[in-house]
Amino acid sequence: MPTAVSPENQLIDRIYEAAIVSEGWPEVLRATAEVAGCREALFGTILDGEARLTASSAAFENTYNDIMLRLPVPVNQRSLRLLACRHAGFITDTDVFTADEIATEPLYQEMLIPSGYGSAAATAITCPSGDVIVVHCERGFDEGTVEPEAVASLNRLRPHFARAGLLARRLGLERARAAAQALEMMGLPGAVLGPGGRILSSNSLLSALMPAVFRDRPARLGIVDAAADRMLETAMAALAYQAHDAAVRSIAIPAGQGHPPIVVHLSPVTGRARDVFTLASAILVATPVLPHRVLGADLIEGLFDLTPAEAKLAAMIAAGHAPRQAAQRLGVTEGTARTTLKRVLAKTGVHRQSDLVGMLQGAAKLG
Repeated sequence: MPTAVSPENQLIDRIYEAAIVSEGWPEVLRATAEVAGCREALFGTILDGEARLTASSAAFENTYNDIMLRLPVPVNQRSLRLLACRHAGFITDTDVFTADEIATEPLYQEMLIPSGYGSAAATAITCPSGDVIVVHCERGFDEGTVEPEAVASLNRLRPHFARAGLLARRLGLERARAAAQALEMMGLPGAVLGPGGRILSSNSLLSALMPAVFRDRPARLGIVDAAADRMLETAMAALAYQAHDAAVRSIAIPAGQGHPPIVVHLSPVTGRARDVFTLASAILVATPVLPHRVLGADLIEGLFDLTPAEAKLAAMIAAGHAPRQAAQRLGVTEGTARTTLKRVLAKTGVHRQSDLVGMLQGAAKLG
């Protein structure tokens, strides 16, 4: 007669299954929260100050992501004290905060408690790659501190969450490599970037542009052209705070010694593709300018969030028309055309008409 599998062992099996099929995490986390006597649970990673989390419910995930946007890891006292504790097990709020501190800490008084939370048990597991795996169970502040018996049960699950997190991380990196290689098969130099712009995986076509165009710095991918590099840095910083609604960014790199003008497209990784353990934040594609090809006004409008009038003028300029000629064709004054052109340059992030032409011609390769 087969031996019955205990509920704890069933949960352990599901933890490893979720590492491979990530859609299973919400169910696993609901069961983990129940073990802790909590309503909700989180599982995720922290790297370079950015938290990537999945939760037991969409509502809790949205609530906690909102809190992390308002108080990111570098200034979030709860996260900082958890990381500083370096305890090989779960801890509760009262392990790292006094009652007086909780009574005056804005994180609790203005965010957690008004949202129906404020009492948690959590653990942080540092990985060899430098990222930190976090498991976090949460309940209402008025429900009191998570009991020692529940903490002991969570501690038995901790090594399995650690191994599952490392497995999911390895699988995520394999997916990043596959994405970079898929771009290469299409003839596109590209890379998958993590938080802050660090390269997770790149293809040989992008490597061929180093060090003339790009530089693989320890902290992030860099662009040799200083102005373009500042735009890339700004765009990556924006992704950390606008992960759910960030738009594609296009960055023009002027021609240099040994390379033509290049346009860089930075596409945010969002939705289900934004895997917790891949840590991918964006996909970067670099396309050399192809002469005599330009985007139509409708595509330019969508790509750069231009008005119809701005997009039509941009298409005219990219096709080689001077502002005066474009104004005549569009039936507007030259002054109006030049004013519109200034708005186009500002929105596309370039400073010269020639850079705009190069960027739009290069973008056509993706059209």
